[in-house]
Amino acid sequence: MAAAEKQNIPTDFYLSEKPAADATEEVHTAFEALLVGLAILAEKAERYDDMCKYLTEVVTSKHLRVAQLEENERNLLSVAFKNVVGGLRSSWRTFKGDTTPENRELLDKYTAIVENELEQKCLEVLKILESKLIPTCAEGDESQVFFEKMCGDYYRYLAEFRDTEEYKNSAKDHYEAAYNLAKKFLPETHPTRLGLALNFSVCHYEILKNHSEACSLAKRAFDEAIQKLDTLNDANYKDSTLIMQLLRDNLTLWTSEADHENED
Repeated sequence: MAAAEKQNIPTDFYLSEKPAADATEEVHTAFEALLVGLAILAEKAERYDDMCKYLTEVVTSKHLRVAQLEENERNLLSVAFKNVVGGLRSSWRTFKGDTTPENRELLDKYTAIVENELEQKCLEVLKILESKLIPTCAEGDESQVFFEKMCGDYYRYLAEFRDTEEYKNSAKDHYEAAYNLAKKFLPETHPTRLGLALNFSVCHYEILKNHSEACSLAKRAFDEAIQKLDTLNDANYKDSTLIMQLLRDNLTLWTSEADHENED
């Protein structure tokens, strides 16, 4: 097979297709479809930073014309930032778990670099969520719960390494807002509601250090879902039952730890 000739394609080539603000909706939609196509390719290649870039552009385009993200666009956005931030969190945990005394000063400096990058990326997605996505959600729409939960998640990630009341309280406030909406508008077995209960309970346990509330929330969510298990449809069955298993696993772990503490 003959080698392909080199093509000098600028990394932001897609911006040449960006429509003017007064372009028709059809033109805007075509540009957004281009960006989503690029995001899907970036995901296949595990180029998650590129995914973030393309999907941020989609959010900006839709925000200008007061349009909401489609479900697939919302999920792609979540996957993009989760993978970038997940990689940074993994690096941070590796450094924080290194107890060897060698090169301690270098390790501390490198840890600070990772923490700054992690904070910047979390704040980047939070700005998108709080200024562009949540304000355009319809009251009671599942996307409103989804985005409020995302805010809670990223403030929780920040609170893992920045010990500030601002981040802790923001995580708690967004999780509470999402959970109140979920209880009102989503069924007990909905994967978004269950995933929210899982992450909110983790926040109570690991960040807010309210172990009893963490156990209570996880148990309540699990028990309520079990009672409505026969209402689950095929589309959500796998996701919902997986999250229920994670809730039960956490409960088992947390109650075991509590028993050990009581014995001590």
